[in-house]
Amino acid sequence: MAVQGSQRRLLGSLNSTPTAIPQLGLAANQTGARCLEVSISDGLFLSLGLVSLVENALVVATIAKNRNLHSPMYCFICCLALSDLLVSGSNVLETAVILLLEAGALVARAVVLQQLDNVIDVITCSSMLSSLCFLGAIAVDRYISIFYALRYHSIVTLPRARRAVAAIWVASVVFSTLFIAYYDHVAVLLCLVVFFLAMLVLMAVLYVHMLARACQHAQGIARLHKRQRPVHQGFGLKGAVTLTILLGIFFLCWGPFFLHLTLIVLCPEHPTCGCIFKNFNLFLALIICNAIIDPLIYAFHSQELRRTLKEVLTCSW
Repeated sequence: MAVQGSQRRLLGSLNSTPTAIPQLGLAANQTGARCLEVSISDGLFLSLGLVSLVENALVVATIAKNRNLHSPMYCFICCLALSDLLVSGSNVLETAVILLLEAGALVARAVVLQQLDNVIDVITCSSMLSSLCFLGAIAVDRYISIFYALRYHSIVTLPRARRAVAAIWVASVVFSTLFIAYYDHVAVLLCLVVFFLAMLVLMAVLYVHMLARACQHAQGIARLHKRQRPVHQGFGLKGAVTLTILLGIFFLCWGPFFLHLTLIVLCPEHPTCGCIFKNFNLFLALIICNAIIDPLIYAFHSQELRRTLKEVLTCSW
């Protein structure tokens, strides 16, 4: 599992950047210009990965325990947690191997380490793709529940949800394998970037439309109580804040990584782009942070899930 300087090999095939300088500060790029680089230590990667691993494992165990949570919506939430768990688990595994190699506690042939690294890259890439897909699936599920409320249970059935989940996992594994195998092709990077933008646009359009419908509903209720302006404005402001937080976190955590891929295509040799490339590890850390935040947004808001979580924590099986 090769490590160049402070650069990790996790998805390293997608990082055609020069060797990073392990410190926070102004670092010199190839042209002598100065740029800001944020160093992410292996210890921090390990800590973030373990927190996310435990948190998402609890979500999966909680949903599995309570049969009342075996619905299509929670099926997608459970699969999102499982995807985030795999992202975190692959990071924890790689970090542990790196630390053991550096300490001399692990000795392995180069070919074995290369194969292990390729497996970790495929797992990480496929879990990232599936995580994005399940975020989109959750948005679609919520959209249908609002705009087709009376037909929701006939449209979104558990068998259909399971088929969608299976299709997402199969497609994620297949495409991630192809992406890792042909990482040096521009088309591969463009496909990843377009996929991210498609998910971002899908989520933004659906959630904005849901917010508009919710505001209309609140306005209708307010008219019946002759309190139109205060209720409508207050609800609209709260909804707008919630929507901004949801999409903002998604873009903040995932955007830098896909910006990195975009710049590899557009300006691989430009000094300014070189400064951004040096923060590749930071971009990966942000994705792990998203895996920590996802359960807080999509899972732990449920009162029944929180109640079951307490039973899981107290081993009340």
